[in-house]
Amino acid sequence: MRVLRVARFAARFAPLGFAVAAETMALMRQMVREGEVDHLVPERVWAETRKALAEPQPSAFLRVLRECGALAVLFPEVDAVYGVPQRAEFHPEIDTGAHLELVLDAAAAIAPGNDVVGFCALVHDLGKALTPADELPRHIGHEHRGVAPLRALAARLKVPTEHAALAEQVCREHLNAHRAFELKPATVLKLLGALDALRRPARLELFLAACEADKRGRLGHAQDAYPQAAYMRAARAAAAAVDAAAFVAQGLSGVAIGKALEAARIDALQQLKTAQAQASAGG
Repeated sequence: MRVLRVARFAARFAPLGFAVAAETMALMRQMVREGEVDHLVPERVWAETRKALAEPQPSAFLRVLRECGALAVLFPEVDAVYGVPQRAEFHPEIDTGAHLELVLDAAAAIAPGNDVVGFCALVHDLGKALTPADELPRHIGHEHRGVAPLRALAARLKVPTEHAALAEQVCREHLNAHRAFELKPATVLKLLGALDALRRPARLELFLAACEADKRGRLGHAQDAYPQAAYMRAARAAAAAVDAAAFVAQGLSGVAIGKALEAARIDALQQLKTAQAQASAGG
């Protein structure tokens, strides 16, 4: 636990210039070599991790753990992304591990103190470690490959259900969020449904915060705008404004109401998409 605690303190105090002393790091490496972190209680590992993800600079947590060798022991799925190349035109930082650190710190800036967003940021790109070597530096399908290691990590550390569930949605859907303006209305509605966003708008906000962190977590892009978030909020509002009462009044019932409701929501989202396109053309 001492290794985790030092790493968490680094996440808290790194913005103030804190660094782990060389002799302390040497001691931590020795503790890892001697197996002190091999059998830590999962609940305690998660408790420290959760706190670290809510600190101002969670990237320091990863760096300290990696430097002393504990990251590979406690978070092998995360450790595996370090050294994995990405396309430089999209990721000037190239290394997926460097990207992950930038995303974590962007998440801390966008949603200060929110460990749910922090966990989503931590695990959103685990699939990049599983990209076949002959496909690098492209990562086609990494959002689907990342689900298995995410589930393994969450199960091992006994991560709370809501953290794990939303993180899986971010893993699967962050690319769709980035290309929100290009999605068909039916696809937008499906995404809102997967997030249960019509009933739980706060969940959409957490999802969008994590996606924005991913987009801004690239070298030289920390201040980029993320208009996709406003568009997805507007889409949620447009879909939610369509009420089933009108279809009941028309005499529909059962499955027919559901189909009519879906069609009307898709139509509302099409109107939003058209208005967005016209506004962009006019601007």
